[in-house]
Amino acid sequence: MGLFDDDRPKKPSQHEIGSDLSLLSVEEIDLRVALLEAEIQRLLAERKTKEAGRKAADQLFKL
Repeated sequence: MGLFDDDRPKKPSQHEIGSDLSLLSVEEIDLRVALLEAEIQRLLAERKTKEAGRKAADQLFKL
């Protein structure tokens, strides 16, 4: 451990739905918005993959 180790609690790197936002700075809010937008894109990409798999299975079993 160094002389200048920071023992203060670190803020979470992720956003918890419903958490108190009153203590966040504008920059921290912007970071959380970006984090959530990236997660939405990840979810939509996974949904698209699953829809394609379902469509392929439907086509296979209709034959």
